[in-house]
Amino acid sequence: MRRLSAALLVVGCLFLRAAAQEPSGHLNPVVAKLAAGKTVYGLITGDMSLANARETARASVDFVYADMEHSPLDFPGLAIFLAGLTDKAAIVAKKSAQPNVALFARFPPEADQSQWVVKQALDIGLMGVIFNGVDTKDQALTAVRTMRYPPMRGSPRREPVGIRGVSTAAASYAWGVSAAEYERRADVWPLNPDGDLLAVIMIESVEGLENLDQIASVPGVGALFLGAGSDLSRSMGVPANSPEVEAGFQKVLKACHAHKVACAITAGNTADVVRRVKEGWTIIRSTVPAITEGRAQLGDR
Repeated sequence: MRRLSAALLVVGCLFLRAAAQEPSGHLNPVVAKLAAGKTVYGLITGDMSLANARETARASVDFVYADMEHSPLDFPGLAIFLAGLTDKAAIVAKKSAQPNVALFARFPPEADQSQWVVKQALDIGLMGVIFNGVDTKDQALTAVRTMRYPPMRGSPRREPVGIRGVSTAAASYAWGVSAAEYERRADVWPLNPDGDLLAVIMIESVEGLENLDQIASVPGVGALFLGAGSDLSRSMGVPANSPEVEAGFQKVLKACHAHKVACAITAGNTADVVRRVKEGWTIIRSTVPAITEGRAQLGDR
C-alpha cells in the first residue's frame, strides 16, 4: 500500500507539474493584442527560406502571412518557414511558448474554400488563415467551419459547426502544448474567447462590399481585410487611387466597427501606417521600415 501511495503521489505530482507548464493567456500574439485593444502589425512574404524566417522572427511585427495565392502552393515550404520562425531565445526570455510573430497564410480563392487546404495549413501549426475574395455570407460561413473541429456533445458555441478533421500531433508540437491543450485552444477567436485561431476574410469585390454586413455578422469571423486595393479597384472598373476605392475602404472600416471585428488594411508607407491607425484600423500590413517608423510616430512601442 505504501508503494502504491507513493506511486500515486508521484503520478499526481507529475500531472500537476505538466498542468502547471501549460501556458496561460493567448498563444497567438495577434489575438492577445487584439483582445487587449491594441493595434497589430505584420508583413506579407513569398520567401519560405529559413533565412527569411529567422529574420522575420526578430522583426518588430506581430504576424507574417505567406502569400500562396500569387506564389506556389507549398506546404513543405510552409512547414519549414514555421520551424524557422521558432526563436528559442525569445521563448526563454518570455518564459512562454507564445511566438513573437504568428504565421498566417493566404491561398488561391478556390483552394481556400476547400476543407483539405485549410486543414493541412492548420495541422502544420499556423495560427490564422486569410480567405481571398469572399463575396457572400455563405462563403464566410464555410471559411469559419473549415477552421473549427466538430463540437463535442453539449459543447457551448456549437455554431457554426466545424468540419475540420481532428489530428493534433504536428500542430500541438509546433505550438509547444499538449494535444488536449491544443484542441482546447484550436478554435476561432473572438467566437471562442479562449481561441487562438484567426479567420481573416478578404473583401476584394463590389459584391463583397454589398454583402459586408452579412459577412461581418458570421460568428467566428475575426477580421475583415483589404489588400492593396488592386482587386477591388478592378472589380469597380477604376484605378486603384480612385475616390471610389477609398470610399470602399471606409465602408469596410465602418462595418468592422459596427460588428466589433478587427479591421485589416495594407499601408504603403510610414505616413499611411500612421493615417490608418488613427482612422481606427486595428491590423496593419506594411513593410518593416514603415511599421517601425510609424509605430515610433504613434508612440506604439
